[in-house]
Amino acid sequence: MEFLPEVIEDYSSSHTEKEPTLLAKLNRETWANVMIPRMLSGHLQGRILSMFSKLISPENIIEIGTYTGYSALCLAEGLKPNGTLHTLDINEEYTSIANRYFKESDFNNNIKQHIGQALDIIPTLACNFQLAFIDADKKNYSNYFDSIIDKMDIGGLIIADNVLWSGKVTKEEKDYEAVALDEYNKKMINSDRVETILLPVRDGLMISRKIK
Repeated sequence: MEFLPEVIEDYSSSHTEKEPTLLAKLNRETWANVMIPRMLSGHLQGRILSMFSKLISPENIIEIGTYTGYSALCLAEGLKPNGTLHTLDINEEYTSIANRYFKESDFNNNIKQHIGQALDIIPTLACNFQLAFIDADKKNYSNYFDSIIDKMDIGGLIIADNVLWSGKVTKEEKDYEAVALDEYNKKMINSDRVETILLPVRDGLMISRKIK
């Protein structure tokens, strides 16, 4: 669900840095050949992720939910030269597409793909992170936060996608994903370990900065 009128979305996109050629190619392939293509971050959100990453210049990034690799490539743009982006997913079909595009990019040596359950993989990663992106199964958002918060540096950002869930989080009757996301949103705003802002971009981006 888009929360702004289409004319505003189009104006915003036209006054945002151009989508890189490789990402435009991945965007087209995903919409043409992959199920549920609206899971792709897309141009405007992708440039937002890129900007946050460039502002932080992280040494290590963790992404929970690779899909076809668009968001990973955006986040990788801000990595330090020898930095690493760990991207986790359980779907080998989607991640095989991501792998092709990673190999075409300037970040192939910086991106490490992990296939399996994120909650099993995260404890095995022996590094701290300065940036995290959560965009996987909604029921586990709170669990993902709990699993990564102690691995985040002070000042690090945790960005969570789809936190508005087409506006369903505001409804009295919610589907189970909306319930889980509403719980996550409340968990963030009530946590004393992060400061949080919810941006109504696309389907909602929650930005939480670790403060302790």
